[in-house]
Amino acid sequence: MKKYLVLVVGFMLMMVPQRGNTQEENYLILNDIGAFKIHNQSRAFPDRKIRPITPYKRYNGSAGVLGSTGHFNYDHNDVTYTTGYDNSTVGMGVSAQVTQHSGSDSDKWLMHEVERDFRNYYGLPGDSYVMRVIDGNPIIAAGSGGWDYRWLSGNKVIYIEYTDLQMTKPEPIEVVQAYLAKHPSTLSTMTSADLRTVANETVWIKDEMDRRLWLCDKWFMQLQLRKVEERQVYQESVKSMNVFLDYREKYYGLKAAGEKNLLAGYLNTNNGTGIKAKLKEYKDWWVVNKEKAINL
Repeated sequence: MKKYLVLVVGFMLMMVPQRGNTQEENYLILNDIGAFKIHNQSRAFPDRKIRPITPYKRYNGSAGVLGSTGHFNYDHNDVTYTTGYDNSTVGMGVSAQVTQHSGSDSDKWLMHEVERDFRNYYGLPGDSYVMRVIDGNPIIAAGSGGWDYRWLSGNKVIYIEYTDLQMTKPEPIEVVQAYLAKHPSTLSTMTSADLRTVANETVWIKDEMDRRLWLCDKWFMQLQLRKVEERQVYQESVKSMNVFLDYREKYYGLKAAGEKNLLAGYLNTNNGTGIKAKLKEYKDWWVVNKEKAINL
Protein backbone atom coordinates (compact mmCIF):
# COMPACT_ATOMS: atom_id res chain seq x y z
CA MET A 1 0.00 0.00 0.00
CA LYS A 2 2.81 2.41 0.91
CA LYS A 3 4.52 1.77 -2.42
CA TYR A 4 1.22 2.39 -4.22
CA LEU A 5 0.68 5.72 -2.41
CA VAL A 6 4.20 6.88 -3.28
CA LEU A 7 3.57 6.12 -6.94
CA VAL A 8 0.25 7.99 -6.90
CA VAL A 9 1.73 11.04 -5.17
CA GLY A 10 4.67 11.04 -7.58
CA PHE A 11 2.33 10.88 -10.56
CA MET A 12 0.20 13.73 -9.18
CA LEU A 13 3.28 15.93 -8.70
CA MET A 14 4.25 15.30 -12.28
CA MET A 15 0.81 16.49 -13.39
CA VAL A 16 1.07 19.82 -11.52
CA PRO A 17 2.57 22.65 -13.63
CA GLN A 18 5.99 23.49 -12.19
CA ARG A 19 6.80 27.21 -12.15
CA GLY A 20 10.39 27.89 -13.12
CA ASN A 21 10.62 25.03 -15.58
CA THR A 22 8.87 26.51 -18.60
CA GLN A 23 10.82 27.43 -21.71
CA GLU A 24 9.13 30.84 -21.65
CA GLU A 25 10.68 31.72 -18.30
CA ASN A 26 14.10 31.52 -19.91
CA TYR A 27 13.09 34.58 -21.89
CA LEU A 28 10.20 36.36 -20.15
CA ILE A 29 9.57 37.62 -16.63
CA LEU A 30 6.34 35.93 -15.66
CA ASN A 31 5.77 37.70 -12.38
CA ASP A 32 4.99 41.25 -11.27
CA ILE A 33 7.65 43.93 -11.70
CA GLY A 34 7.02 46.46 -8.96
CA ALA A 35 3.72 48.21 -9.69
CA PHE A 36 3.51 46.49 -13.08
CA LYS A 37 1.36 43.39 -12.76
CA ILE A 38 1.70 40.49 -15.16
CA HIS A 39 -1.44 39.99 -17.29
CA ASN A 40 -3.70 37.62 -15.39
CA GLN A 41 -7.43 37.28 -15.88
CA SER A 42 -8.14 36.13 -12.33
CA ARG A 43 -6.59 39.33 -10.95
CA ALA A 44 -8.67 41.45 -13.29
CA PHE A 45 -11.85 39.67 -12.22
CA PRO A 46 -11.18 38.37 -8.68
CA ASP A 47 -14.86 37.74 -7.99
CA ARG A 48 -15.21 35.32 -10.89
CA LYS A 49 -14.31 31.68 -10.64
CA ILE A 50 -12.52 31.45 -13.96
CA ARG A 51 -9.22 29.97 -14.90
CA PRO A 52 -6.38 32.50 -15.19
CA ILE A 53 -5.24 33.17 -18.75
CA THR A 54 -1.77 32.13 -19.78
CA PRO A 55 0.30 35.30 -19.30
CA TYR A 56 2.48 34.71 -22.34
CA LYS A 57 2.44 33.61 -25.96
CA ARG A 58 5.04 31.78 -27.99
CA TYR A 59 5.35 32.04 -31.76
CA ASN A 60 7.55 29.46 -33.43
CA GLY A 61 9.12 30.56 -36.70
CA SER A 62 8.53 34.23 -35.90
CA ALA A 63 11.13 36.99 -36.28
CA GLY A 64 9.12 39.13 -33.86
CA VAL A 65 9.64 42.87 -34.18
CA LEU A 66 12.15 42.25 -36.99
CA GLY A 67 9.50 40.67 -39.21
CA SER A 68 8.72 44.01 -40.83
CA THR A 69 12.35 44.48 -41.90
CA GLY A 70 12.35 41.50 -44.23
CA HIS A 71 14.41 39.42 -41.78
CA PHE A 72 15.18 36.18 -43.61
CA ASN A 73 14.17 33.16 -41.54
CA TYR A 74 13.36 30.54 -44.16
CA ASP A 75 16.55 28.60 -43.44
CA HIS A 76 16.27 28.55 -39.64
CA ASN A 77 13.71 28.76 -36.86
CA ASP A 78 13.38 31.91 -34.74
CA VAL A 79 11.09 31.84 -31.70
CA THR A 80 9.29 34.86 -30.25
CA TYR A 81 7.92 35.09 -26.70
CA THR A 82 5.55 37.90 -25.66
CA THR A 83 3.83 39.04 -22.49
CA GLY A 84 2.35 42.19 -20.98
CA TYR A 85 2.09 44.12 -17.72
CA ASP A 86 -0.45 46.61 -16.35
CA ASN A 87 0.04 49.49 -13.95
CA SER A 88 -3.42 50.52 -12.78
CA THR A 89 -2.06 53.43 -10.76
CA VAL A 90 -0.92 55.35 -13.84
CA GLY A 91 -3.20 53.58 -16.33
CA MET A 92 -0.44 52.05 -18.41
CA GLY A 93 0.03 48.78 -20.24
CA VAL A 94 3.50 47.62 -21.25
CA SER A 95 4.29 44.83 -23.69
CA ALA A 96 7.52 42.85 -23.72
CA GLN A 97 8.85 40.67 -26.49
CA VAL A 98 11.96 38.51 -26.62
CA THR A 99 12.97 36.77 -29.83
CA GLN A 100 15.60 34.06 -29.88
CA HIS A 101 17.25 34.25 -33.26
CA SER A 102 19.09 31.13 -34.28
CA GLY A 103 19.99 31.45 -37.89
CA SER A 104 23.27 30.96 -39.65
CA ASP A 105 24.43 34.11 -41.41
CA SER A 106 21.07 35.88 -40.98
CA ASP A 107 22.12 36.94 -37.50
CA LYS A 108 24.84 39.22 -38.87
CA TRP A 109 22.11 41.74 -39.73
CA LEU A 110 20.39 41.75 -36.33
CA MET A 111 21.66 45.13 -35.12
CA HIS A 112 21.01 46.66 -38.52
CA GLU A 113 17.45 45.32 -38.51
CA VAL A 114 16.79 46.33 -34.89
CA GLU A 115 17.39 49.94 -35.98
CA ARG A 116 15.32 49.76 -39.16
CA ASP A 117 12.06 51.10 -37.66
CA PHE A 118 13.91 54.05 -36.09
CA ARG A 119 15.17 55.28 -39.48
CA ASN A 120 13.32 56.73 -42.44
CA TYR A 121 12.94 54.95 -45.76
CA TYR A 122 16.37 56.13 -46.91
CA GLY A 123 18.16 55.03 -43.73
CA LEU A 124 18.54 58.33 -41.89
CA PRO A 125 17.83 58.37 -38.11
CA GLY A 126 14.43 59.71 -37.11
CA ASP A 127 14.20 62.73 -34.80
CA SER A 128 12.94 60.62 -31.90
CA TYR A 129 15.68 57.96 -32.21
CA VAL A 130 18.10 58.13 -29.28
CA MET A 131 20.73 56.05 -27.57
CA ARG A 132 20.21 55.50 -23.84
CA VAL A 133 22.25 53.90 -21.09
CA ILE A 134 20.29 52.21 -18.30
CA ASP A 135 22.14 50.53 -15.44
CA GLY A 136 25.27 50.59 -17.56
CA ASN A 137 23.52 48.92 -20.51
CA PRO A 138 23.36 50.74 -23.86
CA ILE A 139 20.00 50.44 -25.59
CA ILE A 140 18.26 52.17 -28.49
CA ALA A 141 14.94 53.91 -28.03
CA ALA A 142 12.40 56.11 -29.78
CA GLY A 143 10.04 58.40 -27.91
CA SER A 144 6.91 59.46 -29.76
CA GLY A 145 3.43 58.72 -28.43
CA GLY A 146 5.11 56.46 -25.87
CA TRP A 147 8.49 54.79 -25.85
CA ASP A 148 9.91 51.88 -27.82
CA TYR A 149 13.03 50.30 -26.24
CA ARG A 150 15.20 47.74 -28.04
CA TRP A 151 18.52 46.01 -27.60
CA LEU A 152 20.44 42.86 -28.41
CA SER A 153 21.62 40.34 -25.89
CA GLY A 154 23.76 38.04 -27.98
CA ASN A 155 21.40 36.85 -30.70
CA LYS A 156 18.27 37.65 -28.70
CA VAL A 157 16.27 40.77 -29.56
CA ILE A 158 14.46 42.43 -26.66
CA TYR A 159 11.63 44.83 -27.43
CA ILE A 160 9.58 46.71 -24.81
CA GLU A 161 6.99 49.33 -25.66
CA TYR A 162 4.00 51.24 -24.37
CA THR A 163 1.62 53.92 -25.66
CA ASP A 164 1.29 57.38 -24.15
CA LEU A 165 0.03 59.76 -26.82
CA GLN A 166 0.41 62.84 -24.61
CA MET A 167 3.82 61.75 -23.26
CA THR A 168 2.78 62.69 -19.71
CA LYS A 169 3.13 59.36 -17.91
CA PRO A 170 6.33 58.20 -16.21
CA GLU A 171 8.38 55.79 -18.27
CA PRO A 172 8.22 52.14 -17.11
CA ILE A 173 11.96 52.10 -16.45
CA GLU A 174 11.65 49.34 -13.82
CA VAL A 175 10.35 46.98 -16.53
CA VAL A 176 13.28 47.86 -18.80
CA GLN A 177 15.70 47.42 -15.89
CA ALA A 178 14.27 44.01 -15.04
CA TYR A 179 14.70 42.78 -18.61
CA LEU A 180 18.20 44.22 -18.80
CA ALA A 181 19.08 42.28 -15.64
CA LYS A 182 17.77 39.10 -17.28
CA HIS A 183 19.17 39.86 -20.75
CA PRO A 184 22.15 42.26 -20.49
CA SER A 185 22.74 44.41 -23.55
CA THR A 186 25.57 43.50 -25.89
CA LEU A 187 25.27 46.71 -27.90
CA SER A 188 28.28 48.95 -28.33
CA THR A 189 28.15 52.22 -26.43
CA MET A 190 27.23 55.12 -28.69
CA THR A 191 25.71 58.56 -28.22
CA SER A 192 22.67 59.96 -30.00
CA ALA A 193 25.01 62.41 -31.74
CA ASP A 194 27.13 59.50 -33.00
CA LEU A 195 24.06 58.10 -34.80
CA ARG A 196 23.85 61.24 -36.88
CA THR A 197 27.44 61.50 -38.07
CA VAL A 198 28.12 61.16 -41.78
CA ALA A 199 30.26 58.09 -41.09
CA ASN A 200 27.53 56.25 -39.19
CA GLU A 201 24.80 57.16 -41.67
CA THR A 202 27.01 56.09 -44.57
CA VAL A 203 27.71 52.69 -42.99
CA TRP A 204 24.03 52.00 -42.35
CA ILE A 205 22.97 53.05 -45.86
CA LYS A 206 25.60 50.90 -47.56
CA ASP A 207 24.78 47.99 -45.27
CA GLU A 208 21.12 48.24 -46.31
CA MET A 209 22.12 48.13 -49.99
CA ASP A 210 24.32 45.13 -49.20
CA ARG A 211 21.55 43.42 -47.26
CA ARG A 212 19.02 43.88 -50.04
CA LEU A 213 21.24 42.10 -52.56
CA TRP A 214 22.04 39.44 -49.96
CA LEU A 215 18.31 38.89 -49.42
CA CYS A 216 17.85 38.28 -53.15
CA ASP A 217 20.58 35.64 -53.08
CA LYS A 218 18.96 33.99 -50.05
CA TRP A 219 15.61 33.80 -51.83
CA PHE A 220 17.08 32.33 -55.00
CA MET A 221 18.97 29.77 -52.93
CA GLN A 222 15.69 28.62 -51.39
CA LEU A 223 14.28 28.27 -54.90
CA GLN A 224 17.27 26.19 -55.90
CA LEU A 225 16.62 23.98 -52.88
CA ARG A 226 12.94 23.80 -53.91
CA LYS A 227 11.75 25.06 -50.53
CA VAL A 228 9.64 27.96 -51.80
CA GLU A 229 7.51 28.73 -54.84
CA GLU A 230 8.94 30.63 -57.81
CA ARG A 231 6.42 33.44 -57.54
CA GLN A 232 7.33 34.24 -53.95
CA VAL A 233 11.03 34.31 -54.78
CA TYR A 234 10.48 36.67 -57.70
CA GLN A 235 8.24 38.98 -55.68
CA GLU A 236 10.59 39.19 -52.71
CA SER A 237 13.65 39.65 -54.91
CA VAL A 238 12.09 42.45 -56.94
CA LYS A 239 10.95 44.15 -53.74
CA SER A 240 14.51 44.18 -52.39
CA MET A 241 15.98 45.23 -55.73
CA ASN A 242 13.57 48.17 -55.83
CA VAL A 243 14.87 49.34 -52.45
CA PHE A 244 18.44 48.94 -53.72
CA LEU A 245 17.59 51.01 -56.80
CA ASP A 246 15.93 53.75 -54.73
CA TYR A 247 19.04 54.00 -52.55
CA ARG A 248 21.28 53.97 -55.61
CA GLU A 249 19.30 56.82 -57.13
CA LYS A 250 19.34 58.94 -53.99
CA TYR A 251 22.95 58.39 -52.96
CA TYR A 252 24.71 57.66 -56.27
CA GLY A 253 22.57 59.67 -58.69
CA LEU A 254 21.45 56.86 -61.04
CA LYS A 255 17.80 57.10 -62.10
CA ALA A 256 15.69 54.18 -60.88
CA ALA A 257 12.42 54.50 -62.81
CA GLY A 258 13.50 52.68 -65.96
CA GLU A 259 15.06 49.79 -64.05
CA LYS A 260 12.04 49.45 -61.78
CA ASN A 261 9.69 49.37 -64.77
CA LEU A 262 11.81 46.67 -66.36
CA LEU A 263 11.73 44.60 -63.18
CA ALA A 264 7.95 45.06 -62.94
CA GLY A 265 7.61 43.71 -66.49
CA TYR A 266 9.74 40.68 -65.65
CA LEU A 267 7.64 40.08 -62.54
CA ASN A 268 4.35 40.38 -64.45
CA THR A 269 5.51 37.76 -66.96
CA ASN A 270 7.10 35.54 -64.31
CA ASN A 271 10.46 35.99 -66.06
CA GLY A 272 12.85 34.61 -63.46
CA THR A 273 15.75 34.56 -65.93
CA GLY A 274 15.40 38.31 -66.49
CA ILE A 275 15.13 39.04 -62.77
CA LYS A 276 18.20 36.96 -61.98
CA ALA A 277 20.18 38.64 -64.77
CA LYS A 278 19.33 42.05 -63.32
CA LEU A 279 20.39 40.89 -59.88
CA LYS A 280 23.80 39.92 -61.26
CA GLU A 281 24.07 43.30 -62.99
CA TYR A 282 23.36 45.16 -59.75
CA LYS A 283 25.78 43.00 -57.77
CA ASP A 284 28.54 43.64 -60.31
CA TRP A 285 27.84 47.37 -60.17
CA TRP A 286 27.94 47.28 -56.37
CA VAL A 287 31.36 45.61 -56.30
CA VAL A 288 32.78 48.49 -58.35
CA ASN A 289 30.97 51.33 -56.55
CA LYS A 290 30.48 50.25 -52.95
CA GLU A 291 33.54 52.04 -51.61
CA LYS A 292 32.78 55.35 -53.32
CA ALA A 293 31.55 58.33 -51.32
CA ILE A 294 27.79 58.90 -51.30
CA ASN A 295 25.77 62.10 -51.52
CA LEU A 296 24.18 62.69 -48.11
